[in-house]
Amino acid sequence: MRHLPKVEDERLLVGLDTADDAAVYKINQDLALIQTLDFFTPIVDDPYQYGQIAASNSLSDIYAMGGEPRLAMNIVCFPDSLEPEVLAQILKGGQSKVEEAGALLVGGHSVVDKEPKYGLSVTGFVHPDKVYTNGGAQIGDKLVLTKPLGLGIINTAIKGGLVDEESYKEAVETMATLNKYAKEAMDGIEGIHAVTDITGFGLLGHAQEMAEASQVSLKIYSQRVPIINKAIDYAKIGLVPAGAYTNKNHLKGQVSFAAEVETVTQDILFDPQTSGGLLVAVAAKDADRLLDKLKDTPSTYAIIGEVEKKGAYQILVE
Repeated sequence: MRHLPKVEDERLLVGLDTADDAAVYKINQDLALIQTLDFFTPIVDDPYQYGQIAASNSLSDIYAMGGEPRLAMNIVCFPDSLEPEVLAQILKGGQSKVEEAGALLVGGHSVVDKEPKYGLSVTGFVHPDKVYTNGGAQIGDKLVLTKPLGLGIINTAIKGGLVDEESYKEAVETMATLNKYAKEAMDGIEGIHAVTDITGFGLLGHAQEMAEASQVSLKIYSQRVPIINKAIDYAKIGLVPAGAYTNKNHLKGQVSFAAEVETVTQDILFDPQTSGGLLVAVAAKDADRLLDKLKDTPSTYAIIGEVEKKGAYQILVE
């Protein structure tokens, strides 16, 4: 993307500059449009569950910007070698999540491909003064995470046929849970300063983007981070996706780990997530209120760190 000319428009509230989750375009004083898209290959065998997970992942960017999804369009790549019923189940799974989000599925586009791929292009709306970005974190803010980590590791165990039923069920439920509920918990809390969703760059990758965009450093308390059942056990036997090492190399020199943080814990923090939760920088005075509201959601949540003055490292992990 760096080779493309920079896009500038006074109505473009959020573009490419801060590696944010979606684009935001101001329509008028009371309305802004959010635009995003995402798709990926299957990570589970059940086509309906795959459709649910892919759709939830695509819808997540709208919630990360503080908006409400309104329209969605299918993005489909599908091989001739598979039965049409498989595609039908994928689309039904996706539609179930679009409907749960309160949006309308209004069409899409498909091409023949060797491997299935599915996702959504999503349009949402938000008030121009209520847009969440990854660039507003303030010194003293608490960091709240709304889903457990370890999804990439569990997905690797799934592909290897090594996952246990409990971990599989927890991972699928986590990935298929809309961030709609976490976003609704944030509604009405003035101290929400920055938000991003945790996907392929892992917790530390997206935290680094928040730190850079906000010109601060983030401290992560590794022992407070919620982790999916058995993810650490699988990581210990080497079931760590290649993306975790890519993330680690990308962040070299920007993350400092305390001596007591074990390698397996580092793997969890670098682990690429599929349809992960939201990372929220919230004023300390409002943190307890946010946690109280999250109690009524299906999210697994915790305060996992805080925002500090910009230092030598963008991320400090203890």
